[in-house]
Amino acid sequence: QVQLVESGGGLVQNGESLRLSCAASGNRFRVYVMGWYRQAPGKQRELVARITSAGNTAYADSVKGRFTISRDNAKNTVYLQMNSLKPEDTAVYYCSSGLTNDPIYWGQGTQVTVSS
Repeated sequence: QVQLVESGGGLVQNGESLRLSCAASGNRFRVYVMGWYRQAPGKQRELVARITSAGNTAYADSVKGRFTISRDNAKNTVYLQMNSLKPEDTAVYYCSSGLTNDPIYWGQGTQVTVSS
């Protein structure tokens, strides 16, 4: 069992930045595919970004060029740097992990609200 704890959410203005962090338990962090998903009210959960054990990344088209996912294997932590935030980025952001691109474990979520 892997426990994921997100932090860094909050309320920001249009155009501002936030950095989300997700700390994972266990000693196999480096082999996991780590991801960030989000769910806005009334919408399905969607992939925002993922990073493989090799450091390969993938992003949703809506966040390309604005968001950056990274990982620090020494700290068992994955980050999501979010720049130029827009009101449509408002959602609960979830950290995920798994051995493939399909998540097995989920964090509890952190709220990100972008005001216009």
